[in-house]
Amino acid sequence: MSDLILNAICTPISTPIVLTIAGSDSSGGAGIQADIKAISATGSYACSAITAITAQNTLGVSAIFPIPLEHVEKQLDAVFSDLNIVAVKVGMLADCDIIKVVAKKLKQYKPAFLVIDPVMVTTNGDLLLEKVAIQTLKTELLAMADLITPNLPEGAALIDSQLPTSEQEMQTMIDALRLLGAKAVLLKGGHLEQDENSNDLLILPNSVQQLTAKRVETNNNHGTGCTLSSAIASYLAQGNELTTAVQLGKDYITQALQHADQLKIGKGRGPVDHFYKLNR
Repeated sequence: MSDLILNAICTPISTPIVLTIAGSDSSGGAGIQADIKAISATGSYACSAITAITAQNTLGVSAIFPIPLEHVEKQLDAVFSDLNIVAVKVGMLADCDIIKVVAKKLKQYKPAFLVIDPVMVTTNGDLLLEKVAIQTLKTELLAMADLITPNLPEGAALIDSQLPTSEQEMQTMIDALRLLGAKAVLLKGGHLEQDENSNDLLILPNSVQQLTAKRVETNNNHGTGCTLSSAIASYLAQGNELTTAVQLGKDYITQALQHADQLKIGKGRGPVDHFYKLNR
């Protein structure tokens, strides 16, 4: 065997590294656990910094325990000082002080891509972000993002508007969402359950693209927002343009939902099937 072939075999592959900064879900369906699954399933390497520990299952959240600020900071220093992190996904941040620490560290380390899922409410309706922290999130962090991925309740909370009940009302949110300062916004329309399709709006500085997928009828949709935003961050880390990464992420979460009923996890809203390709 030639030296050239041996070198090709022995040379390690440079795997894109994605950091997730979020809360932990003890049931494994959302949060850090869902992020790591989605990043891994879409071909990147996942590392993490945990901001809060939740006592949570498929029926709901019973308690939230924020991580001490010093420990959040040390986690971020540890991974950024050693790993070549290309993209960062930010999820649950719990309170104002944690938001400020995360913002400070992201300004210090300047990752190439930043995707923020402004996690405020679980699928079951449990509040995951203190209301007073929403303003801090807006002033400290959102303007740094390449993409933010609010669902309709989160989008309405961010711009202090009524919850939209139709795609026409979604359209009226576009200008206000642009003013949050992020380079792009993916406004997810999954809460419009009366619609046959699940339509999202990718809001760019000078245009809006609609992403359409057939709505999947399943009760196993725990962690969909975490999963989608992590997949998009993974595809960005792999070198895809934003619009391509978002479409790939949309395709991935659609497939994960379509296969979700193959899983029998818990007594409530179960998780999506992150590893549907392996489980098929």
